[in-house]
Amino acid sequence: MKKVSWRQRITDATTGLFSHAPDPLESTLDYPGDRGLFGPDSITWRVMSDCSTFVGGVRALLVQAAHPEVAAGVSDHSSYRADPLGRLSRTAAYVTATAYGSLPEVENAVDIVRHRHVPVSGTSHRGLNYSATNPEMAAWVHNALVDSFLVAHQVYGPTLMTAADADAYVVEQVRLGERMGASPLPSTAVDLNCWLVDHPSLGTSPAGIDAVRFLAVPPLSPPIRLAYRIIHDAAAATVPAPILDVLGIRIRKGAILRGQLLVRTLRAALGASPAWAAALERCDEARPPGVRFRNAPGTSR
Repeated sequence: MKKVSWRQRITDATTGLFSHAPDPLESTLDYPGDRGLFGPDSITWRVMSDCSTFVGGVRALLVQAAHPEVAAGVSDHSSYRADPLGRLSRTAAYVTATAYGSLPEVENAVDIVRHRHVPVSGTSHRGLNYSATNPEMAAWVHNALVDSFLVAHQVYGPTLMTAADADAYVVEQVRLGERMGASPLPSTAVDLNCWLVDHPSLGTSPAGIDAVRFLAVPPLSPPIRLAYRIIHDAAAATVPAPILDVLGIRIRKGAILRGQLLVRTLRAALGASPAWAAALERCDEARPPGVRFRNAPGTSR
């Protein structure tokens, strides 16, 4: 029996987590020359190509849980408890499609999410009405994602990021936020972080507590659970203190160092995002030198 390399074992385990939804870029090469929402020269393509996005994704979910009305909408209308890997895969598909897809693929991903948001409405534990179509609620979800992917890249990414590049990334993401009907959309990294930390809706809620508890110990197999716990703690360690206080989370000693070591290992195993390679090919751009991709030309996974 052929021995499976450590890289392949990590790749199989990781990609298996995100295989519960169709490939969002399956037909991306049918749109030759389409640069999508951001394009090959964007900061977005670079940020979203790295394994630090795993940390950013968990961080975003934690931050989103600090808004009681957003948390209530997720609790009342989401299948995350019954189908966590399905929800993970669908969220990852949205992020991939909007970051790297052609414009038709971007619009399709946005339309799917906005359609799913239409029936998401109700009342939170504090008696406030919520609706996923509300621009402010959409902004909380979108801005938490943008801020989290950015901070995760700054802390766990492969290279240092300049303040100018951080601001450029935020400005690029405003384009997506506008398509999602979100408002307000801060245009600098500092303003974005301050908007989240100083938001008047921040608060503890039963739905938020449930989400935090689930995110701490999701139903995963033992080896994956161990790696996930490192990612979870690494994500929490980058959340601003006022939001951590709302969530009732304490930072674990050494969480950032463990996160950096794990992300470095994942990066060595997985390489850069296959979606980046597919998007470059769609745009007739060469793969950057020194960057390893696991997917062959003509494929998006």
